[in-house]
Amino acid sequence: MRRRPSSRLLIVDDDERVLLFRYVHKKGPLAGQDFWSTPGGGVEDDETFEQAALRELREETGIVREAVGEPVAERAFTMQLPDGEWVEAREKYFVVRWNDISLSRHGWTNDEVEVIADQRWWSKDELVQTTETVWPENLPDMLDLA
Repeated sequence: MRRRPSSRLLIVDDDERVLLFRYVHKKGPLAGQDFWSTPGGGVEDDETFEQAALRELREETGIVREAVGEPVAERAFTMQLPDGEWVEAREKYFVVRWNDISLSRHGWTNDEVEVIADQRWWSKDELVQTTETVWPENLPDMLDLA
């Protein structure tokens, strides 16, 4: 099974809310899946985790930073990609503080435009109480590290 390193972003505002995207898969192997997750994506061949975090931050939100610091958390698990491939995912999470509610979708790929249905700022209490699917499942605990 192929390993897939990726960088994920804990974008947190002054009210300690985290930005999540809602992913709704309507076709393909993931059809019917509907969940909230942090922005981020795969590390490309010539990138470090930090470089991938900076690129994904710019592409998915329009936020440009010089650095994201050290990762605050990581996890490894098996997952299925939208094309059906199963991979061993290794994610590192980086904290970004951001207070401007305006975000840009300018850098989204066609696949992201098709699958990302919404975005929302979530408080830790909302995450703990929600019945919706949120990944990673330990996100409220990760926010204590942010």
